Amino acid sequence: MKVIDAHFHQWDPNVQSIPWLSDRLNRTYRFEDLRAEYDKYDDVEFLGGVYVEIDQDDPEQEDQLVYERQRPQILGRVLRSQLSPWMRVPVHATGIREPLHTAPSGRVMEQSCIEGLRSLPLPFDVTCRGEDITDIARALAKVPEAQLVLDHLGNVTDLTPESRAALRDLAQLPSCYVKISGDDPVQKEVVDYVAETFGKFKVLYASNFPVRADFDEHFCFVRSVFKDDEDVFAFNALRAYQIGQER
Repeated sequence: MKVIDAHFHQWDPNVQSIPWLSDRLNRTYRFEDLRAEYDKYDDVEFLGGVYVEIDQDDPEQEDQLVYERQRPQILGRVLRSQLSPWMRVPVHATGIREPLHTAPSGRVMEQSCIEGLRSLPLPFDVTCRGEDITDIARALAKVPEAQLVLDHLGNVTDLTPESRAALRDLAQLPSCYVKISGDDPVQKEVVDYVAETFGKFKVLYASNFPVRADFDEHFCFVRSVFKDDEDVFAFNALRAYQIGQER
């Protein structure tokens, strides 16, 4: 089975200030560590992954380090910027993320955020608190032309009527994808609902390495749900991040 990991991180706390790291995560993680996880599986062909920014104190330092740490199998780079029509976009970015999960509630509804999404020529990773998923859906409905990737199942852990409606509305957007990643472990009922609502061509496998505590448990769980579907495990990531396309 071919695999493109749609969401991984790497860092070195000796040179990067990352205040949210727990004791377990307070060590260096390299791309080679991720590749070693997939190398354990004889039936897996690891094509590469998409790096996602880590909400460190100095995002410009991260931009430089990502550039210096580039590997052929790092197929995409989702880097940090604050959404606005005048935002700065790193030249080597293939996607942008603003950490909305640590921003004040309501940030996504601000006009600068909406206009930034409207003018952004790259995919935008949407990371949010689960309780904000309704605001996220309302805001993104204003920019249906935006290329969007919803991280970690929207961090929804409880399928309330409101969260179901918000996920359903997001699934109706023509270019909104969703990553199967998140909590330790992810909730199967949320995964099943997202898979049914978004459909097999808008769902991406993602490990969230190394934040996810048990790599193998999550990988095998997603395999059991999606039966090694290579659209879910590889090809949807190519589409979502426009990998290999001229810009």
